[in-house]
Amino acid sequence: MIEISNTPVVRVFTSGHDLIEGNAMAQLKKTARQPGIRVAAGLPDLHQGKGGPVGAAFLSSTYFYPHLIGNDIGCGMGFWKTSIKKQKIKLDKWVKKLAGMEPGLKEMAQHARDDRPLGSIGGGNHFAELMLPERIVDDQAFHSLGLDKKHLCILVHSGSRGIGNAVLRRHVDRYKSSGLSMDSADGKEYLRSHDLALEWARENRAAIAENFAGKLGTACTSILDLCHNSITPWQIREEQFWLHRKGAAPSDSGMVIIPGSRGSLTYLVRPVGDQAANLWSLPHGAGRKWNRKSCKDRLKDKFTRSSLSQTSLGSRVICGSSETLFEEAPQVFKNIERIMDDLVRQGLIDLVATFRPLITYKPGRQS
Repeated sequence: MIEISNTPVVRVFTSGHDLIEGNAMAQLKKTARQPGIRVAAGLPDLHQGKGGPVGAAFLSSTYFYPHLIGNDIGCGMGFWKTSIKKQKIKLDKWVKKLAGMEPGLKEMAQHARDDRPLGSIGGGNHFAELMLPERIVDDQAFHSLGLDKKHLCILVHSGSRGIGNAVLRRHVDRYKSSGLSMDSADGKEYLRSHDLALEWARENRAAIAENFAGKLGTACTSILDLCHNSITPWQIREEQFWLHRKGAAPSDSGMVIIPGSRGSLTYLVRPVGDQAANLWSLPHGAGRKWNRKSCKDRLKDKFTRSSLSQTSLGSRVICGSSETLFEEAPQVFKNIERIMDDLVRQGLIDLVATFRPLITYKPGRQS
């Protein structure tokens, strides 16, 4: 169970505080001082964000805070199994098939909603990735999801694109970083728009996966879809709260898929314990250790665009932007193995399996 007091409680779930920069900690503590915030949880991937820290969860009463969720409402990780067996891997052929994968407006018009076509990945750290099961730790849990070690999988990280941004802008243009009450007309309107953005983001990830699989001549079956940017009504001992997750995967609905970088393994984990202390949330990835603006200057003397298009694991990277290749290079992210070790030592997860990237598709700079 979780103890709730009138004084905000701040918890950070890492044994190595060198993983977390001072600016991120300052953001976490500042956010905890907002009216109504009762608990703030910083996960091992905690890093500085625009409106608040990324890799964090917040429990509030009375008010909820749209700016903490940010503009990519509904962003999350979708995970699919394909019918391609690992002995059929053809990287060179597949790279050619996937180049320019994102559909044009006309091709996806039948899926359009509000004039925004489904199937668009977006820029920044969003991606679609073909993966191979690497190591199975918990055979029973692994197979309970319908997975097997012979078949390749697809992981998609994307969100609500411009829809979430429009929802946030309507709020912050009027309220800045102030909270909303669910009893207010604007609060109800935000929550309605928020829920629609969540639904659109889920459908968008499915469209991306189907398009990705189709380019490879295969079908795909949904295994997991987990949103890590959302506001959720939460009840504790008959008291109403709001659970904010920003770059925080839900750990109250089964297993969680946690990617590292495009040059490291992805982890499938099983949450253990009651998960209340960490606000029923786990990291959504490795988390950045460098901000985007500094990446190219740090890496340009050591790497070229060509060298960043293949990782140390032998996987390929398809990316339409030189800037994005540098901004999202494996070197700019925290060590995912350390993050997993932290979570295991603190009794928050059991490892189920790891997956090795084969091809990562990133479309480059987009809005």
